[in-house]
Amino acid sequence: MAKDPNEQKKQGEPKKDSGKKDAKAPKQQAAKAEAEGSEAKKTAKASSKRSDARLRRIYLERVVPALVKEFGYKNVMAVPKIDKVSVNIGLGEATQNAKLMDGAVNELGQITGQKPVITKAKKSIAAFKLREGMSIGTMVTLRGDRMYEFLDRLMNVALPRVRDFRGVSTKSFDGRGNYTLGIKDQLIFPEIDYNKVEKVKGMNISITTTARTDAEGLALLRHMGMPFRQQAS
Repeated sequence: MAKDPNEQKKQGEPKKDSGKKDAKAPKQQAAKAEAEGSEAKKTAKASSKRSDARLRRIYLERVVPALVKEFGYKNVMAVPKIDKVSVNIGLGEATQNAKLMDGAVNELGQITGQKPVITKAKKSIAAFKLREGMSIGTMVTLRGDRMYEFLDRLMNVALPRVRDFRGVSTKSFDGRGNYTLGIKDQLIFPEIDYNKVEKVKGMNISITTTARTDAEGLALLRHMGMPFRQQAS
């Protein structure tokens, strides 16, 4: 039986699809390799961003087990931790001398390693020659590694440089485990150059924790190295 010539022609023609698939295969492999390479770069970048703060490692390795043993927490997530640290410099004199604000912002940035924000007056007070919206201070809110690094320098470098230092008070908690510390002189921080300081400025440091009571907050900061004053027996 004679075969249809059209059918013979179709059988004799090479398959075009296979060629297209073979041509696409190297491109797909190259795209896949590029995607895997970018994913590896992202993973490496993320791993490089992981915390390397010394005080954070101390908290995880030493403080958490000590607090679990002391307070008997059944869940590790219930162990109190430091949430944020706020550093504030108030400058009422800046209403008369605007250059003081520039110095305060620069010095606070050097101390904390983060750009400060300028706080402004919320209302006018005629007795103090204060108008609403005037710059009266500067502050920084620290979280994460910068927070731990600042606390590490504060507790182990800056506070011991205070003249006749005997420890900080244990009575500065607010009833909810948060602690506020007042510093009279910014020169205790080694980042500040004495020759460039125009005026001695005090600052308030507020440490916000997740502790529910002052006793838990005190134990947390004490285990982390806060040099509290020894109570007289």
